[in-house]
Amino acid sequence: MVRSMTGFASRSGSLAPHSWGWELRSVNGKGLDLRLRVPDWIDGLEADLRKALNASVARGNVTLGLRVVREEGGGGIQVNDAQLDIVLDVLHRIEQRAMDAGVSLAPSKATDIAVMRGVLEQAVQEDDNDALKTALLAEFPELMNKFNVMRDAEGAALERVMRDQLDQIETLTDQAADLADRRVRETAATLQRNLARVMENTDGADPDRVAQELALIAVKADVTEEIDRLRAHVEAARDLVGQGGPVGRKLDFLMQEFNREANTLCSKAQSKELTQTGLALKAVIDQIREQVQNVE
Repeated sequence: MVRSMTGFASRSGSLAPHSWGWELRSVNGKGLDLRLRVPDWIDGLEADLRKALNASVARGNVTLGLRVVREEGGGGIQVNDAQLDIVLDVLHRIEQRAMDAGVSLAPSKATDIAVMRGVLEQAVQEDDNDALKTALLAEFPELMNKFNVMRDAEGAALERVMRDQLDQIETLTDQAADLADRRVRETAATLQRNLARVMENTDGADPDRVAQELALIAVKADVTEEIDRLRAHVEAARDLVGQGGPVGRKLDFLMQEFNREANTLCSKAQSKELTQTGLALKAVIDQIREQVQNVE
């Protein structure tokens, strides 16, 4: 089965205190162009992801985005011991001065101390980037699988269309062959009449030379080789489509050969019916070539 270059997949996950979201998409391209937007503070992640993409994608413009968010407050609340010591020392000095001055103060409460600036603070949790990287890389194959499922589905639809178009090319090629055979018989009779007329009205002309010139005209109008090559190209294209995998480049080159033979057929047609068949061939070849542009 052929695979399309067009695909999309998204996925999300989490590992406290982080959560993340993936987005992977691709469109047509002549070669493989990978564009990654991933956090650069996770050492080695981009290189590993690029390697995985290279192993799975052969052609297309591929964009991978990863957004990692750190949950705030995951570390809880803790006491700043240094700040608490400062506050307690200040309170002790105040109480001591008050006693010296004969002033009676109400006992301090823990809740009063806790709300003082800097006594309580958000605990800072050390991030384990290695564990985060491991979790991300473990999840990536599922994203790739989802991505490839879509590309395979698109490829199956492309294959059905291309096989139908190859059948049309084969039918038109057979039609061109029949028209060419009929034209050969008609041309042979016309040439014989023309040769007899020339020989009757030309004094001293070399009959063999005249016959050679007429034969050369017939050879130049012969489309047998073009018909044979078109049939061979149809079989080659069917083999490639059946082979599957990254065959888009080969199919693209083959479409150029199809077009070349159809152009030559039209230039040699010398009959209205054969010209029409050649133009119909060119139209179908152009249609299948557009489909091939989507094949990986």
